[in-house]
Amino acid sequence: MPSIRLLAPALFAFALCAAPVASAQSFSDSQKTDIEAIIKTYLVSHPEVLEEAMTELNKRQAAEESKKHEASVSENASTIFNSPRGVMLGNKDGDVTFVEFFDYNCGYCKRAMADMMDLMKSDPKLKVVLKEFPVLSPGSVEAAQVAVAVRMQDPGGKKYLDFHQKLLGGRGPADKAHAMAAAKDAGLDMARLEKDLASPEVKATIDENFKLAEAMGMNGTPSYVIGKEVVVGAIGLDGLKEKIGLARCGKATC
Repeated sequence: MPSIRLLAPALFAFALCAAPVASAQSFSDSQKTDIEAIIKTYLVSHPEVLEEAMTELNKRQAAEESKKHEASVSENASTIFNSPRGVMLGNKDGDVTFVEFFDYNCGYCKRAMADMMDLMKSDPKLKVVLKEFPVLSPGSVEAAQVAVAVRMQDPGGKKYLDFHQKLLGGRGPADKAHAMAAAKDAGLDMARLEKDLASPEVKATIDENFKLAEAMGMNGTPSYVIGKEVVVGAIGLDGLKEKIGLARCGKATC
């Protein structure tokens, strides 16, 4: 008679595969007891099987999430990459578009800003799109509203980038007062800024960004769309370069 060690893996697999059938045909009580005992004995003796199963499950779930994200990016590509409500920097005709969703009160976003600046300096083929995604506090919403008004006044993005660096790199929590001070330092027309803050375009921009983030399963900042891939969380400069390489040529380094 085969040993439990040899028989258990086969019965374990059989029990899993037969589960849907069992609901119709059903095992007898004694069969259930025997199978459960064999499975338990095997798993206790070989707990690494559970780790292997969880690793495989996580791999499959990640692949499924990746497919969902890719489909969402494809469905919303025009708005993600080319909406006039995004701030476009770098090479407007670049071969890879790097989209960042950020919050002015996000500590990780402050560090990620340096990564973005390095990428623009080192990669002349990169198109960068910034999208306000104020999820952390009422002050974040106020700062984002000012940022949208800055973009409305400066479609080229030069003053916006200066404002962005001053506010995101500044000390203390971001809110309307800090954002207005950063805008003034960046040379914006403050009278026009106040007027634009009352425009429906401000709310429409932030609503559009939230709708995109929800569609792609983004729940924190910074979050990115790089090529067809959605990346949630700060992954550092090297990680971003790898994602850009994969989008550009299918390899981490082109």
